Amino acid sequence: MSSSSQSNAANEPSTPLAPSTRVLRQFRVVFNSVKTHFRQVEREAGVGGAQLWALSVIDRRPGIGVTELARELDIHQSTASNLIKSLVERGLVATSREGTDRRSVSLRIQPAGADVLRTAPLPFAGVLPDALSALDADTLERLEQDLAKLIALLEADEASGNVLLAQM
Repeated sequence: MSSSSQSNAANEPSTPLAPSTRVLRQFRVVFNSVKTHFRQVEREAGVGGAQLWALSVIDRRPGIGVTELARELDIHQSTASNLIKSLVERGLVATSREGTDRRSVSLRIQPAGADVLRTAPLPFAGVLPDALSALDADTLERLEQDLAKLIALLEADEASGNVLLAQM
């Protein structure tokens, strides 16, 4: 038996898998796909997945504020502020105080940030948000309801839903 035949045989259970095991495997496939994409982003663009997404939003919406960025990324404002601080320190984004409210900060991409976007793999928002946005409304509704049941069984803190996958 060849080594590939042996490895395929090792992956095939002698008895059918329980539905919970099959779904667990599906979660593993999803998580590994996300992890692989984040590693590729880091390797090719030199920034983390969350930073890349933020850069792409700032590039698309020059002058966006931190609050609007947090809203668009669906994260807490303090998380967005930390992302911005890192991007500013690396010279990828510039901040300025514009308009009548001098407390609000406007964000603009810098040439180095535009270079990062040119070299980064797509999708900028990540593979999971991209795939979810491609699903039809009925599928998303079923998925949302089913995941809500799972979250309830896990007794999970739903506030963790505001943490970016790239930061987990």
